[in-house]
Amino acid sequence: MAEYQICDLGDDVAAITMEGRLNAVAGPGLRDAVAHALQVGKARLVIDLAKVEFMDSSGLGALIGALKSARKAGGDLRIASANEQVKLVLALSNVERILKPRDDAAAAFS
Repeated sequence: MAEYQICDLGDDVAAITMEGRLNAVAGPGLRDAVAHALQVGKARLVIDLAKVEFMDSSGLGALIGALKSARKAGGDLRIASANEQVKLVLALSNVERILKPRDDAAAAFS
C-alpha cells in the first residue's frame, strides 16, 4: 500500500508525494491525502510523481478525481516530476492537455 506525504509549500499550496505504483490499490490513499490537504486550507495541490514507478488507468482516474476535488474547493491541481511511463499514459489518454507535467513540485505554481 502506498504512503503519502503532504509537504507545505507556503500560502495555500501543498505537495503530495507518494512512492511506488499509482493504481486501483493506491487511488483511495491519494483521494484521502487530497481531502486532508484541502481540509487544512491547501487548495492548490501538486502531486509529486518523482517516486512513482508505474501508473495505470485507475491511477489516471485518481488524478482526475483529485483535480475535480481541488477545483471544487476553489483551487487547482498540478503534477510534477513524472517519469516516461506516466507521461506516456497521460499522452495516450490526452489528459496531458489538462494535467501537463511540470518539472518539479516547487515550481508547479510559479
